Amino acid sequence: MINIKENEKLSVMNHSCAHLLAQAVKHLYPKALFWVGPVIEEGFYYDIDLGEDVIKEEDLAKIEKEMKKIAKDGKRIVREEISKEEALKRFSDDPYKIDLISRMDEDDTVISCYTQGDFTDLCRGPHVDSVKELKHFKLLKFSGAYWKGDAKNKMLQRIYGICFENEEDLNKHLEFLEEAKRRDHKKLGKELDLFMMSEYGPGFPFFLNKGMILRNELENFWYREHTKEGYEFIKTPIMLNKELWELSGHWYNYRENMYTSEIDERTFAVKPMNCPGGMLVYKNSLHSYKDLPLRIGELGQVHRHEASGALNGLFRVRTFTQDDAHIFMREDQIEEEVINLISFIDRMYSIFGLTYDIELSTRPEEKYIGDIEIWNKSEKALEDACHKAGHDCKINPGDGAFYGPKLDFHIKDSLGRVWQCGTIQLDMNLPERFDLTYIDSDGSKKRPVMLHRVIYGSIERFIGILIEHYAGAFPFWLAPTQLVVIPVNPEIHGEYAKELTEKLKELNIRVELDDRNEKLGYRMREAQTSKIPYSIIIGDKEMEEHSISYRKFGEQGTTTVSEEEFINFVTDKINNKTL
Repeated sequence: MINIKENEKLSVMNHSCAHLLAQAVKHLYPKALFWVGPVIEEGFYYDIDLGEDVIKEEDLAKIEKEMKKIAKDGKRIVREEISKEEALKRFSDDPYKIDLISRMDEDDTVISCYTQGDFTDLCRGPHVDSVKELKHFKLLKFSGAYWKGDAKNKMLQRIYGICFENEEDLNKHLEFLEEAKRRDHKKLGKELDLFMMSEYGPGFPFFLNKGMILRNELENFWYREHTKEGYEFIKTPIMLNKELWELSGHWYNYRENMYTSEIDERTFAVKPMNCPGGMLVYKNSLHSYKDLPLRIGELGQVHRHEASGALNGLFRVRTFTQDDAHIFMREDQIEEEVINLISFIDRMYSIFGLTYDIELSTRPEEKYIGDIEIWNKSEKALEDACHKAGHDCKINPGDGAFYGPKLDFHIKDSLGRVWQCGTIQLDMNLPERFDLTYIDSDGSKKRPVMLHRVIYGSIERFIGILIEHYAGAFPFWLAPTQLVVIPVNPEIHGEYAKELTEKLKELNIRVELDDRNEKLGYRMREAQTSKIPYSIIIGDKEMEEHSISYRKFGEQGTTTVSEEEFINFVTDKINNKTL
């Protein structure tokens, strides 16, 4: 998947195409006013006030036609620099541009505009030389967007598009978008009965039976693998006193995203993060240097108030479960522990067929706690450990958590899209704030260093990613329904099919029996639509020989083997978690 913002040439083309869109809209809707039209990773958009007019699906083709007409006309795009005073006069009938100009720094005495034919827009640029370079574009969708992103302001209409250098690249990208649409986790989640959303709880997902099977498999796998790595497990309360959040720093750095309530005339907050609870668990006992590293894991449900416009299926929700762990260690153990963690995360992701890159996020410019010297030391420790683990890491300046730097793991799915999931955050600040100590070999009290880390990131979001990664066709070990047994003639073959189903269930295989009075072809198609990994067909031969004929999802051919062979085949898939 291409990131338009990271490609300088495409970035300029897409920004220019946003202006081409605005010019076409102005031709078709003369009263239109324009807010901003930035380049984004997926192309560009423009926020537009169309007054009483409302954009509909069929209008996009009409706007595209006008854009092509303008591009064919081939007008040059001309930059002009004017004073702030002149800009205010020139755009005096446009309240959106006046707002932009008024909020510019006092140092911006010169303001640039770009003109193409009969259209002029306020812009820093740069742009292509002529609109005739903008031939290969597509308007993708439209939505509502509040002016300045504030729900108290007027709702504008946002039109999205993308522009490429040639038709081949554009078509390739449109094919990618169609495939991504086919894999949309919201669509598949509904079709496969995995989860639902309700207007009674925006951003609060409901997991259905099959979704819970999938979720439980992921959680059980997580517990098993962490047990192998020497983790202990805890569960901390979902709501804790405001004083704790003041101590941790969340109250001052994250208050706007927290839900609160009054209990016994005291303010409590629903946890947006699991960390402070983990601190209290550590403080509950005395610790020796011999106990470290101490690895404490928690599948902790957290709540964060996300803007309603940002909510997106399982990808952006208001409650989710983090697969958190807090690792307490001596300073001399940092490098080895981070190296081991990278190896562990690598093993976990490989099970799902996911590759990844690592990014080192450093101290934010504002809103951080602790001394800069500690930050510098922490950042170097993470970078050194990453290199010694055999990985490169890209530096992402200023994007660390407010309490420490972090290594972020960006996984790549089957469509080449990148998702930030796992993270390792080094924290020398919270142990200080919570006065965490251990007894060293000389009997003195020392301050432990702490790692925050997640692998899935959020179980909800990870499920959304996996739905799209596998297009709903999960690996056998993970599939909510692993097998479906289909008797050719339910009246003749139904009893043996039922016996086989029960036998497979006793082996903890998730199997369903489809003995409905429907045609065989219809039931086979249903199994394919439900993306069940294997369909077992039971006819005369299978019943007589106690054999199994099965068909793999997405294939036409049928394979016949003995019961014993088939059971060994599927149990091996479960035990080895093969893709």
